[in-house]
Amino acid sequence: MIITIDGPAASGKSSVAQLLAKKLKIAFVSSGLLYRAATYLALKADINLENEILLLAMLNESELRLEPEPNNSHKITLSGQDISKYLHTDKIDANVSILAKHPKVRDWVDERLKTTKGSFVIEGRDMGAKVFTNANYKFYLSASPEVRAARRLDERLIDLEEMIAQLIARDKKDYKQLKAANDAIFIATDELSLIEVVETIFKKIAHGKDF
Repeated sequence: MIITIDGPAASGKSSVAQLLAKKLKIAFVSSGLLYRAATYLALKADINLENEILLLAMLNESELRLEPEPNNSHKITLSGQDISKYLHTDKIDANVSILAKHPKVRDWVDERLKTTKGSFVIEGRDMGAKVFTNANYKFYLSASPEVRAARRLDERLIDLEEMIAQLIARDKKDYKQLKAANDAIFIATDELSLIEVVETIFKKIAHGKDF
């Protein structure tokens, strides 16, 4: 069984996907980790993020891997070393959309995601619309920039207004990838807690009796 959870930055999709996967006792996969890892690698190598040819060459030569963990999660390794802890920084937040806008880079990521085996919950921008079009269930989470900014404040050392501005700018950069699948189920999370969102999705899946 494949379940996709899409939505804009800080919409809660990663936390929701992790808890849902745990509840369903299947794997959790974060598509964004590959984009973040590619951005980390490019910044570290001082590669121009606007140069798609150089980025693709870097990725094809790299040993970036998305690897399953025993606790139903995944980690990113580079030449066998876990680099996951380096992938959630303001610098990567500000640059990942530049790298992710390149079609061939997205194709590189998508092809690696498609090799994922077994049952899993995967979150991203266009997992249901583009990558896993035949997924059993597709969900799209939405929330206002203000609500999303408030949720992310604990993760970043900036004020609320700056975070709101960053998320609005990020949405503009990501707009091409934020198109929901035609058959996705929309869930507005503004007034819902994390647990309430997970329970809402779980009930819809349970009603379908696909597990």
